[in-house]
Amino acid sequence: MSPTRHPTTREEWQALAAELTVEQGLETRAYIDDAFVDAADGATLTTVNPATGEALAEVASCDAADAEVAVAAARAAVDGGAWSRLAPGRRKAVLLKLADLMAAHKHELALLDTLDMGKPVTSALGDLAGAIGCLRYQAECIDKLYG
Repeated sequence: MSPTRHPTTREEWQALAAELTVEQGLETRAYIDDAFVDAADGATLTTVNPATGEALAEVASCDAADAEVAVAAARAAVDGGAWSRLAPGRRKAVLLKLADLMAAHKHELALLDTLDMGKPVTSALGDLAGAIGCLRYQAECIDKLYG
């Protein structure tokens, strides 16, 4: 998926949607403890485009047991200091890189939200702009002192 595509017409958005498939590498498993994993019990959930009723993908349907594993992994990461011991400048760089990646792939991210939730793509793009702005703001606060 190319981060440089900027669809403007319905046909261009539809062409991009055709590329956002499991067959083209769209990940549908949960991300827990630095790895993509299926739900522990193997359960999946069919996501459906509310506008068409078309099945989009089978995604991991995680339950409380999966959440406990994820929380334990997150707690271990925090307690282990992987983030807290990172120099402030490096933490800032990580958050800015995440914001840059989200901005580079904003059309794909917005389209996934649109296909899954049925919201207008312009609204999804606006939500992403807000999220990206929030990440950038928080990143810039890392090496500042406010009193």
